[in-house]
Amino acid sequence: MLLSGDDLLAQAQTGTGKTAAFALPIISRLDYDLREPQALVLVPTRELAIQVAEAFQSYAKHIKKLIIAPIYGGQSFRVQLRLLDRGAQVIVGTPGRLMDHLRRKSLSTKQVKMVVLDEADEMLNMGFVDDVEWILEKIPKPHQTALFSATIPQAILRITNRYLQSAKRIHIQSTPKNEAKIAQYYVVVSREQKLAALTRLLESESTDGVLIFARTKTETSELSEKLRARGFSSAALNGDMSQSAREKVVSRFKKGLLDLLVATDVAARGIDVDRISHVINYDIPHDAEVYVHRIGRTGRAGRSGKTILLVTPREQRLFREIERYTKQPIAHFPLPKDHEVREKRAEQWLEKITEVLKTRDIKECEKLIDTWMHEKNHSAKSIAAAALFLNHQGASAPDEIDISSEFETERRQQHHKPRKHFSRHGRGGGDRNQHHRRRR
Repeated sequence: MLLSGDDLLAQAQTGTGKTAAFALPIISRLDYDLREPQALVLVPTRELAIQVAEAFQSYAKHIKKLIIAPIYGGQSFRVQLRLLDRGAQVIVGTPGRLMDHLRRKSLSTKQVKMVVLDEADEMLNMGFVDDVEWILEKIPKPHQTALFSATIPQAILRITNRYLQSAKRIHIQSTPKNEAKIAQYYVVVSREQKLAALTRLLESESTDGVLIFARTKTETSELSEKLRARGFSSAALNGDMSQSAREKVVSRFKKGLLDLLVATDVAARGIDVDRISHVINYDIPHDAEVYVHRIGRTGRAGRSGKTILLVTPREQRLFREIERYTKQPIAHFPLPKDHEVREKRAEQWLEKITEVLKTRDIKECEKLIDTWMHEKNHSAKSIAAAALFLNHQGASAPDEIDISSEFETERRQQHHKPRKHFSRHGRGGGDRNQHHRRRR
């Protein structure tokens, strides 16, 4: 459709290959002898701008004349002006910074023939609707417009009716094969025990990269700091960080130098890291669509993924709405017992010891052990046992906490009740006053 020049409204989730769906037609239709912007791609976040620009570079790595300019806030204007002055044909940018360049007349739209709105619903959720419309008004006609969105709310339809001409509409669905690669679980835990429960999960699960979602920017920093204090390799990712700091964190996570990334939904937009084995919802989202976006960060590149949702008993209604919206069962995941965590720690520690014995020179350490044995009159076995004891210390949820039975009973009862309509803010039908009373 895009190759034929038609306008397009496409409903597509993250991870369905939509970037290639619009990037490849754009690459095939560019005039590489013309050193002016010919395609404009609008995205909601800096991370997604970088990701989409990198995808263009990857798809067109053998086309020497192609110049792609990622344009986003937090980066120096000088860097962006240099790319524009070189004659970038493809511009990938966030609305705010694109408006800055258009006002400064450093970005020309005279030759723009193709416009893409990527993750359009997220741009609207972030309050960019006026900015997007302002930019679209600056694009000369005729031009081709393609809009990609995970959901199609009324605001998207209004933009479609106003700015797209006889648009074709398609719905790109995730295949059952892809969906089956993500195993979904939930853990019932009191709010006071969430950190301890998370610690126990991280200690007992075999993980690669773990993406943990928290609700606010402050919570990402606080949670990441607490996890580091417990010995985990963790970093926060949120909008309060500078662009260079965010890029550095994401790069370290991609390279495996970080095991845990604690992020807000907005900051995680555009992150595409194949090594994410687990997505953990530390805070339950108030919007089921947000939950779908979150879990889509794992199970990529043909790999399997696992998602775990921490839910308190008072959040049962939100949990039920997520199950209804996704139309997929979320299985109960019992927290591992204390002895299981100890066994897992011992197993991991033994693996590390074996690796050190094979690859490292430990003669100085052996001398130190000999000194302790001689001066303190301790056996090598006692010293090793003490080291193992220290390694096993940690903060996990106590075994006696079990609040899942009551939750499960009510959950089964609710499955037999008539379903209510799900709204964007996680509120079903019924007595709203009762909902507010329960949240207090």
